Amino acid sequence: MVIFPFSKINIGLVIKGKRPDGYHDIETIFYPVGFCDALEIAIAGGKATEDILTVTGLQPCGKNEENIVLRAVRKLRERVSFPFLKIHLHKVIPSGAGLGGGSSDAAGILKIVNKCFRLSISTDELKEIGLTLGSDVPFFIDGQPAHGSGRGEILKPLKKFLEGYHIVLVNPGIFISTSEAYSYCSRYITEKKLSDPSEIPVEEWKDSVFNDFEAFVFSKYPETEEIKKEFYQSGALFSSLSGSGSTFYGIFHDKPSLSSVLKQKVIYSGLL
Repeated sequence: MVIFPFSKINIGLVIKGKRPDGYHDIETIFYPVGFCDALEIAIAGGKATEDILTVTGLQPCGKNEENIVLRAVRKLRERVSFPFLKIHLHKVIPSGAGLGGGSSDAAGILKIVNKCFRLSISTDELKEIGLTLGSDVPFFIDGQPAHGSGRGEILKPLKKFLEGYHIVLVNPGIFISTSEAYSYCSRYITEKKLSDPSEIPVEEWKDSVFNDFEAFVFSKYPETEEIKKEFYQSGALFSSLSGSGSTFYGIFHDKPSLSSVLKQKVIYSGLL
């Protein structure tokens, strides 16, 4: 069976403060994007004594046995029994890009194994398992636009308020460490609140919807600020960093004509 774990963008991201458990409370809007990895599973068969993962396409960080997909399968197997698996993951979503590729892969494997082997694990249980793997895995299990708070796991579903708009994702090829980004931003926490973009025309987001991680990314990688400027010069209604980066996105009414600077770094272009 094959599935296609999707990516996400963050529309606004406010860091509220550091928690006693070491994580940070945030407020953000998660929105799904049809930029996908591919994930295939089959029963390993024979005398298999472990799960087998093959990764093609972009190579994620770390060793195969540490891959979040295998960790998700192991977490699931702690609760229920099912055969060892042969897993093929084709990576298209870059790591360290702010698009949630790893978390989406984890959510995807949890859902597909639950379905294929009729494990009858509830969505809430899958989210509980997913949260041990990543703060945004619960969002990918739901798979719909949502307001996220807490670590990002407290989700309030939203309507698909961007249907028909065109999105372009641009990645400068920089890996951003989420922990380093949080460490920097923790010094500048304020009491500001996230404006709800689902209640504001997209054309007005530029002056009211912000991502706290942009200050860190612009400071450490000054060249990235040009990406956002180029998006607006190409007619974007709104442009922002996604998550802690390094991917920027632009939202347009229609498929845009991009500058040569942006064209070289586009990793996805399509309808929302």
